[in-house]
Amino acid sequence: MSTTANIGNRSSNDNQQPRTAKEVIAANVKSLIEQLEAGHSDALTAYLNAMSRFHNYSLGNILEIARQKPNATRVAGFWKWKELGRSVRKGEKGIRIMAPIIGIRRKKDEEAEKDITKQNTAVLVGFRSAYVFDVSQTEGAELPELREISGDVGENRDRLISFIEQQGIELTFTERISPALGMSYGGRIAILSGQSKAEEFSTLVHELAHEMLHKAERRTATTKVVRETEAEAIAFIIGKAVGLDTGTASADYIHLYHGNASLLAESLEVIQQTSAVILAALESSFAATTTSELAEVA
Repeated sequence: MSTTANIGNRSSNDNQQPRTAKEVIAANVKSLIEQLEAGHSDALTAYLNAMSRFHNYSLGNILEIARQKPNATRVAGFWKWKELGRSVRKGEKGIRIMAPIIGIRRKKDEEAEKDITKQNTAVLVGFRSAYVFDVSQTEGAELPELREISGDVGENRDRLISFIEQQGIELTFTERISPALGMSYGGRIAILSGQSKAEEFSTLVHELAHEMLHKAERRTATTKVVRETEAEAIAFIIGKAVGLDTGTASADYIHLYHGNASLLAESLEVIQQTSAVILAALESSFAATTTSELAEVA
């Protein structure tokens, strides 16, 4: 197959594309604000969906994937798909992302002689355009199921509670906080008893997000609306990632930024980073449990 599917998507417009991670984020945030101001709150929902699917990507690349192909579920480069036994269909348009360029900073001879193990240092030189394709743009061998967080909410609940305890956060279940579903007190979370498994899991994530984000300097730098929206967005992302039917994120997204692009960009970054930490913890717990079960069988 020719490289048309991969390289051919590059055009003279590439020279006008943002060249740094900050420029990529700024351009996407500007576009998102325009959509929100036009009443399209589903645009942010698409970005949050992308965060649940691609939490190992940088914020800039998540925004790029969501903008160019909102329904993408699994992306890889042209040759990576080849390795997996699949080919990009002819004529498919690649999803442009930013790939880091790593260079070597060489130390002066006299410095290198002092410690030969640290003669050269890898440094980020810049970024280049790279192209990935969604699985829906490919054909070929069937792929194994993606290793997602498996099992029902009960298993995910146990993993989440374990992570909360590892953070040194006290967790209690009580009816005294009614009608609130959950409360975050800074080092302690209270959850209303009697919720459905899905509601309880979402509430746990929401309150954990407050503990991770809003109990330090950030609390004084943001409004209650922003804090609640960030926590709800993180609960939405985690819920989507573990397979819950979350509908749409319930917060009123347009209040997230009040026309302030820098605030929206900052919120998206902390939402993405916090979600990635929680999902990584859940996946790590899943892997540890699986290893333990295999050891018992052996």
